[in-house]
Amino acid sequence: MENGAVYSPTTEEDPGPARGPRSGLAAYFFMGRLPLLRRVLKGLQLLLSLLAFICEEVVSQCTLCGGLYFFEFVSCSAFLLSLLILIVYCTPFYERVDTTKVKSSDFYITLGTGCVFLLASIIFVSTHDRTSAEIAAIVFGFIASFMFLLDFVTMLYEKRQESQLRKSENTTRAEALTEPLNA
Repeated sequence: MENGAVYSPTTEEDPGPARGPRSGLAAYFFMGRLPLLRRVLKGLQLLLSLLAFICEEVVSQCTLCGGLYFFEFVSCSAFLLSLLILIVYCTPFYERVDTTKVKSSDFYITLGTGCVFLLASIIFVSTHDRTSAEIAAIVFGFIASFMFLLDFVTMLYEKRQESQLRKSENTTRAEALTEPLNA
């Protein structure tokens, strides 16, 4: 009996397509679903809300703590919501759910988060103790809220453009249907 009949190769010769420049966890992320401006805005929202939360967590004491606690809740929630939306856009989960629902959720979450973050920043400005960590948190909070609101305005503009495009297509079709057939 020869060794070839008893023993078979135990190593895989061809690693297959799973190994390469985009393997593992990186193969699941795709940033191309968002235009460049929206990607930048989403990244800034994520970064700035995290920085606002970290700076607020550094504050060791406060005299009027209500504004600080509200700002803490809002900045942490803003970070987590922006992370969630970014994960949905960048993973295969986006293809498993209805894309119109994802865009609609993003639209309203971004508007709500931007408005509440702005309100929390205004309240925190009126109750802070003027420490450098509080001032940094407030600055990051205001900038983050403006990024959320700018992203909302961008989405609103895109919706209006799509609406006008559909409206012009419908009028072109209507004109084609009303033309006489003998013309």
